[in-house]
Amino acid sequence: MKVLANDGISKSGITTLEKAGFEVIITKVAQEQVANYINTNDVQVILVRSATKVKQDIIDACPGLKIIGRGGVGMDNIDVEYARSKGIHVINTPASSSESVAELVFAHLFSGVRFLHDANRNMPLEGDTNFNGLKKAYADGLELRGKTIGIIGFGRIGQAVAKLALGIGMKVIAADKYINEAVIRVDFYNGQFINVDIITEPLEDVLKHSDFITLHVPAQDGYVLDKAEFEMMKNEVGIVNCARGGVINEVALIEAIDNGKVLFAGLDVFENEPTPEIQILMQPKISLTPHIGAATLEAQDRIGTELAEQIISLLKNK
Repeated sequence: MKVLANDGISKSGITTLEKAGFEVIITKVAQEQVANYINTNDVQVILVRSATKVKQDIIDACPGLKIIGRGGVGMDNIDVEYARSKGIHVINTPASSSESVAELVFAHLFSGVRFLHDANRNMPLEGDTNFNGLKKAYADGLELRGKTIGIIGFGRIGQAVAKLALGIGMKVIAADKYINEAVIRVDFYNGQFINVDIITEPLEDVLKHSDFITLHVPAQDGYVLDKAEFEMMKNEVGIVNCARGGVINEVALIEAIDNGKVLFAGLDVFENEPTPEIQILMQPKISLTPHIGAATLEAQDRIGTELAEQIISLLKNK
């Protein structure tokens, strides 16, 4: 049986599948050629991340397809219900990348409060001629400890963010349409831990009371943060989006930065990927990464192994 890992898979995932008798193909097939490649090569399993789309056209064109796997959480690039209605298994790895995304959120937060993204642009240009000027420019940093972080979307990744926030002494508040409360277990290196109960609040309250806001929601129809939401926030709030492009109105975000409402933003995802707007890319108060939330060696290792184990369970262990 053949597995097409069109957006890549970790070595551990390949090894696990090959030991079970699968042939793993890691050739990158262009989107418009995916259906033809699946049929020509008798592929029964396709694995994707966020780049490759498996919509109704591919599902209809590939009657031999048995499993569609998504390495990661969101499955908006797959017609999930339609695939299942055709008897195709659709799997993902919702827990594998939570910690990686949460750590990137804090990379952006630390960068924003200490101006690291801007300093790293300017030090190579002016560090030898304007050292004291740059020192003064970046002298008004903030501490995260003691501040309030508002988490919009309190699923696995949102709760992973909460653990890190609690660990550095932040107050955590959260909003979620479907989760009323959660127990956050914060583990320490020596086996000790604490449990913290967090009851979610209305979105409006989170917007009003947070010093920093991070989004962890799936793709939406419409914006979660638009002009009206920015107006509710505290002045000089920090915003981070490592969830999905299109949940923040980027025009409204730029306006909020320009008028001082937003102190800084950290963006890993964009409305127009893979060609983000130049106004976003050139804004010195935005810390930028190219959609790498789950792109750690540890997360990719977990994702590959988990996908492999699910495939083996579905196709081999009947």
